[in-house]
Amino acid sequence: MTADVDPPVTSAFRRRRSPAPAPPQRVAEILADPGFGRYATDHMVTIDYTPERGWHDAWVRPHEPLSLSPCTKALHYGQAIFEGLKAYRQPDGTIACFRPEANARRFRDSARRLAMPELPEDLFLASLRELAGYDEGWVPEGRGRSLYLRPLMIATSTDLVVGAARDYLYVLVALPSGAYFTGGAAPVTVWLSEEHIRAAPGGTGAAKCAGNYAGTMAAQARAAEQGCDQVVWLDAVERRWVEEMGAMNLFFVFGTGPGARLVTPQLSGSLLPGVTRDSILRLAHDLGHPVEERRVSVEEWQKAALTGELAEVFACGTAAVITPVGTVRHATGGFAVGDSRTGPVTVALRNALTEIHHGISGDPYGWMYRLV
Repeated sequence: MTADVDPPVTSAFRRRRSPAPAPPQRVAEILADPGFGRYATDHMVTIDYTPERGWHDAWVRPHEPLSLSPCTKALHYGQAIFEGLKAYRQPDGTIACFRPEANARRFRDSARRLAMPELPEDLFLASLRELAGYDEGWVPEGRGRSLYLRPLMIATSTDLVVGAARDYLYVLVALPSGAYFTGGAAPVTVWLSEEHIRAAPGGTGAAKCAGNYAGTMAAQARAAEQGCDQVVWLDAVERRWVEEMGAMNLFFVFGTGPGARLVTPQLSGSLLPGVTRDSILRLAHDLGHPVEERRVSVEEWQKAALTGELAEVFACGTAAVITPVGTVRHATGGFAVGDSRTGPVTVALRNALTEIHHGISGDPYGWMYRLV
């Protein structure tokens, strides 16, 4: 069965509760200061895939270690993809997830790129509902807090022939989440990486696969040595065109006031098509800001920042939502963006997005998907 054909689906979940769930007092302590990605909930979802049976054995089960052979193909050849999305407590006490259908589509796109079987969208969404229903008490309250959901698929075949695996495992875990950066929504300092690249044309830059992130670690360490919070990636060919910040998409705000216009690097196949990016394009337009998708060079960025034409820069992604960029450093110097503070357009967009997340301003776009 080829990876681009939907296999048979067994959507009925079997369930086994954790024999040792975290005590309510411990859960309350974690939710008071969850950090990001530090604490997992009591349960997880697993679903197996084989060519003969398709997707089967869907379980909600205790969060526990996986048992894998040292010959598991994902460990050797990197067939591993994941997603990241968030669920939020709503004013009426229900739990809703932000645009999970878009994540389900991107998960399928990533699987196709890595010659893995595609998880049907209805099964992806069902796994979110199942886990949120079991671990509802782990969803924190308060603006800026959420339940981070991490779907993962790995190749589990144990032969070491170089080629796509036959067998796969889907896993969904959940972790209560606060701010991604230690400074919250404070402006970050970034390092322009001219030595390393994140992705190249024809590569896997548009897929959310594990190998893309492994290749960023050396550059991130270099950025930290320079006193920077994140890396900004340039194109692989000319090392001139701005692509992403870390694992986030970038936006440039030219001008000020109601007429300020937004520019973001166009999708080229080497950039990840961010769900938050797509949402901001819609929000900015509806707030009256012209938006443009095109290439942005380092030269334009620096020149426009120095002349004041460029007023704000921010990055966006599921984990950190919207993060302003205050200072840029590179091998021969650096420059500030605006007054190195969080600008009004960045604030307005962040507020508009988080109000939708938490049900404060309603859901005019139908982006929130009820889980519980």
